[in-house]
Amino acid sequence: MELSFLVQNTDIGALQKASIEVFRSEKWQIKIPGREWSMKDPNEDTEWNDVLRHFGILPPKEKPKDETAEMVLHSQKEAGVKPYERMNLEELKEAEDDFDEADRKAIEMYRQQRLQEWKCLLRMQKYGELREISGEQYVKEVTNAPEDVWVIIHLYRTSIPMCLLVNRHLSLLARKFPEVKFLKAIVNSCIQNYNDRCLPTILVYKTGEIKGRFIGIAECGGIYLEVEELEWKLAEVGAIETDLKENPQKSIMNIMTLAVQNISAHEDTNTKSSDVMKPHIT
Repeated sequence: MELSFLVQNTDIGALQKASIEVFRSEKWQIKIPGREWSMKDPNEDTEWNDVLRHFGILPPKEKPKDETAEMVLHSQKEAGVKPYERMNLEELKEAEDDFDEADRKAIEMYRQQRLQEWKCLLRMQKYGELREISGEQYVKEVTNAPEDVWVIIHLYRTSIPMCLLVNRHLSLLARKFPEVKFLKAIVNSCIQNYNDRCLPTILVYKTGEIKGRFIGIAECGGIYLEVEELEWKLAEVGAIETDLKENPQKSIMNIMTLAVQNISAHEDTNTKSSDVMKPHIT
């Protein structure tokens, strides 16, 4: 369709005062008596087009499309992935008007899901440290803890080296498993006249009930306890989800057993050698 601008005034500077007659065409034609300008694309970057835009004869130039964004959207559609599934909560809020009604309903459901995941993550990362409590706080912090939270509490004395070792290990595990509540308490503040032979004492709670207990040096793993061994013990009662593949204590026991066997074999060899060297007395 022919789009003609019939300008009565030949003064280019006065184009805005010219009478304009518009016809539909495949080309844009500007006709002024004695002059004619044609263009295939009104979006071309030419001085003449700039003049026409300045006087409002041509519409503003279209903004170039963001090819990168289009490619991303296309690839997401091809993969069956909704664009909002890759957005965070803030991006979802900003882009909400860009989606149709069906997508908006899906987005609201998706937003609620993300909010729940976010709250769950915050709760899971709520602890992350070995915290000291007193006997007065025991019921609130341990027995009445949220039902979905595992609680590990260490009853100790500072005068017992094994207790200090357990505290160091529990501090490391508290950072590794922030969803678990790790606590420690001086035993006298919780239980009066508790026997030192029962220390360290580690109690594991869930829903207000004791799910596991380790009482005394031997049950806690011995004076050479490694943090991985304690992690395994807590995982066995279900308090944590460990990434260890096997019981570290088993590996240590295997090494110790092998060492004992080597010593026994060596002593046995020496005995046989000494028997050979003995003179035969008749």
